[in-house]
Formats: sequence, structure tokens, C-alpha cells
Amino acid sequence: MSILEDARALAESGPVCDACLGRAFAERSFGLTNAERGKSLRIAAALDADEPYESVDTEDCWVCEGECARFDEWAERCAASIDDVEVETYQVGTRAPPLVEENEILLREGAGLPEDAGELFKSEFNREVGKRVGRLTDTEVDFTRPDVQFLLDIERDVVETQLNSAFVYGRYRKLERDIPQTEWPCRECDGSGYKGKEPCDYCGGSGYLYEHSVEGFVAPVVMDVMDGVEAKFHGAGREDVDALMLGTGRPFVVEIMEPRRRTIDVEQLEGDVNAMAEGAIEVEGLRLATYDMVERVKKLDASKQYRAAVEFDDDVTDEELQAALDELTGATIDQYTPNRVDHRRASLTRVRQVYDASGELEDARHATVEIHGEGGLYIKELVSGDEGRTEPSLAGLLDTGAVVTALDVIAVEGEDEPFEDDEFFKD
Repeated sequence: MSILEDARALAESGPVCDACLGRAFAERSFGLTNAERGKSLRIAAALDADEPYESVDTEDCWVCEGECARFDEWAERCAASIDDVEVETYQVGTRAPPLVEENEILLREGAGLPEDAGELFKSEFNREVGKRVGRLTDTEVDFTRPDVQFLLDIERDVVETQLNSAFVYGRYRKLERDIPQTEWPCRECDGSGYKGKEPCDYCGGSGYLYEHSVEGFVAPVVMDVMDGVEAKFHGAGREDVDALMLGTGRPFVVEIMEPRRRTIDVEQLEGDVNAMAEGAIEVEGLRLATYDMVERVKKLDASKQYRAAVEFDDDVTDEELQAALDELTGATIDQYTPNRVDHRRASLTRVRQVYDASGELEDARHATVEIHGEGGLYIKELVSGDEGRTEPSLAGLLDTGAVVTALDVIAVEGEDEPFEDDEFFKD
């Protein structure tokens, strides 16, 4: 059959609007809407048969039940739903009514066309409403990770609007000890602050084991500036609660859910966070980031540099210390899950590398050592040996007890590439 014969067969099934008629031939030609295709075919068929041209009101269409007349209305509803929200990119999806989907199949079957001829009703709806949304909101379509996603539920006559998260990258320094990276709910009251009807004695009714956290200093400020509803803190690993994070700082990403603002002054934000923290922590290098930066921060292989104050059980000479550190440099370390984290880490042996180890004695029982090692290397256990769970260790090589009395992280950097790659930033 010719295309005009196919068009006649479709039109004979009942009142079919131009859009539904043209949609069956969506793969033919370019630069036309389906409604333009349908009208053109209807005119051409009338001319070919020398018959009067008869148009069909979209509201009377038995296939879409008049929905193809509502593109403008749906677009206006989408735009209204983000009237006071800052977005740059969008995507439109459609949940088609089951009856319309069934009608599409019946239309093609009745005309002897394949069930998948042309395109689907929901595909046309996505495109036609999407084009109008872009014009109304001065935004661009993004089929990967848009700022906002609209779902048109035709049967329920509802626009579901989803604001996707925004992301801010930076590095933090933790300048005071006994501050965890993230909020630490009290294990006795599960973060409620109460045991029964009484305030929890363990946490003083706060619901947290520590009054402050890096997350608590940073995330609420970012959330307030971006006018979001919730914030999540993602760090490139974490240091012990009693350790400082110095040097160039540790990479992190703050994820803001449902932000109403996305264009922010990151330099001012940096100042606001640091003012709020009052010297407990500092952030720097804040930048608007992409969704993919979260995975990069959490999964990029990174090496760490540490400085540790060490106390020995017996007197140690400088020659003995240097020999032990030389032996650790370049060593492969087997670490069975440390006693101190055994309750929250899988019991297994981890193999890690020490890239460099150096240090100097302060007196016969005290030293400061610096360790550069592979990510995941437990430094306290590298020093103490952890009752034989870490081999080799500084304590084992010196044949005396050794313990870290103060630990500082002084660098967190990517093993093969830096965390800061322009591909993952939006500014």
C-alpha cells in the first residue's frame, strides 16, 4: 500500500486528529510536527481522490481522546510549577493513559500497519510539551541529569515536578580534635534524645554523641543558601574523630535536595561556612559540581599523608627508629580488621602499601613520624601492630610497644589524577 492508502485506512477508523494520524508516519520526512504530517496527508489524500477535504477537531479524536490539543496547557502547568525556582535544564516524561495506548494499537491494527509504526503517543507528548516548556522557561532540555524533571500523568491530570539535587564541592580542614566528619547519633537513644519519656543520660538529651561535626558546620549553611529541603555530606574517606585534618584538606561534596536556588556566590558561601565554624573547621575551593562528582569523591583511589606523635614503652635510639622507618618505606602491609573498628567493619585482611615513612625522636620514648600510604591504611595500627593484626608494624620492628598519642592527616590526594577535574564542575 502507498502512504496515502495507509493514511486513508487510518482515517476511516473514525475521527482521528491530525497529530494521531501523522504520528503513524513519524519516521517520514523531517522538520514537521506530527500534526503537520497528518494534515498534509489528509489534504493529499483528498486531492488524490478528488474528494472534499474534511478536517477533524482534535477534541473529537477517538485515539488520544482530545489530549493532543492540550500541549500548551500542559507546558504552562509545568512552567507554573517552577515559577519561583531557579533551573537551567529540564526533561519531560509522560505517563500515557492505558486506554490511549490501547487505542494506538487498535488504530494501526485496523489499517494493517505494524504495531510500532511511527512513534508512541507519550514520545510525541514529551517532545511537544517539552519544546513549549523550554520556550516558556528559557531553559534547555537535558536527557541525562536535568535540574528539573516533569512527569505528565495524563489519566490523573497531574504534573509531577521533581527538582534534582545540586552539588557543592570543596575541601575541609578540621582544626580541633573530637569532631566527627558526619553527625553521630547516640546509640543509646537512636538519636531521639529520649529513653522512654525521659531525656537520654548518655547524650544529655541532644540525640548526638558529639555536639559538632564537619557536616553540621557545612551542610546547613549550604542548604540555607540554596534553599533546599535536605542536605547530605559525602567525604573522600574520613579521619578518626580524634585526628586533625590539615594541609590541603579533605575533598567533600554537599548534596542539596530540591534546591530552589542554583546560582550562588561560592566565595561568599565559603566565608559564611568559615564564620559559622569559628575556627573549628575551615573550607576552601568551593565550586558548583555535577552529580558525578559524588561518585568521584567516594571512589577515586587516593593516597593519604599522616603525621603522628608516637610514644614507646622502652627507650629507642635514633638509629633504631630510622632503620625501622626505612624498612616500612615501600613495604606491603597486611592488616586484619583492627580491634577498634571490628564492630563496624568486615573481618578480613587488607593489603596496603606504605610509600614513604620518616620521622625523628624527641626523646628516647617519644617521636614524630610521617607516613605516606595507600588509601585505607590504618596508621594507628601500623604503629602499634594491633596485637599482631598488622604486619609489619613500627612496634614489631622496634620490638617494643608503641602507641599513637596524636594523629594529623596532612594530605588527601588522588593516586593517579587530582580530584579537581574541570569535567566535574559546572562553573
